Amino acid sequence: MSTIIKAVSKNLDLSQNKPLKDLIYEAFRKTVILGEIPAGERINEKEFSENMNISRTPIRYALKKLTEEDLVKHVPGVGVVVKGISIKDAYEIYDIRKALDTLATTTAMKLMTAEDFKVMRLHLEYCEMLNQEDKVEELQQKFFEFNDFIYEKSQMQRLKSIVLKLSEYLMYFRDISISSKERRDFALAEHWLIYRGMKTQDALQIQLITHEHLDHSLNFIVKEMEKRKIDFETNE
Repeated sequence: MSTIIKAVSKNLDLSQNKPLKDLIYEAFRKTVILGEIPAGERINEKEFSENMNISRTPIRYALKKLTEEDLVKHVPGVGVVVKGISIKDAYEIYDIRKALDTLATTTAMKLMTAEDFKVMRLHLEYCEMLNQEDKVEELQQKFFEFNDFIYEKSQMQRLKSIVLKLSEYLMYFRDISISSKERRDFALAEHWLIYRGMKTQDALQIQLITHEHLDHSLNFIVKEMEKRKIDFETNE
């Protein structure tokens, strides 16, 4: 079994109460977005079907959905080829994040209690310790939990479900954005600014800080994507 098929199998969660075709689609989607199937790689429908011991119908459904999302493309004479995430995707996702994060943060700050702000402060202090000790993976998880805490406190479940749909993209971008110690330092400082803005209930400051924070992250990510030649649109 190839490493690519193993990656898709690893991301296939059969414990969920969903139709198999949706589970297969979600597994392929996550694997492609996280770069576990490299851009330019051909997806052999027959090979996947035989190795994963499932019919070709749900795989065909998954590839159709991925084509609609522009994550894969059909190349005549070759078959379905992975496109991966482009720089254009990064700009689009970050524009969406600016709107959603600002709404979640300004809503959450009005609902949070003194105890909630204490939890947030302790969380950031722990992040400082992890950053000083250069524990990158743990810090990455704590950054994710910081954002998740804000969305939870906003009490906007539909908003949270939209962000969940973007989770694999955000995970991919977060992996890139914290690869630099300098960027981690800036991100943590910006999280402190967001915390203080929320505590003072300053909606305008929150918007400015959130947009600046995400712009810094996006600029770093775009430079890294260009360096890694991830923007495969030029090859179409």
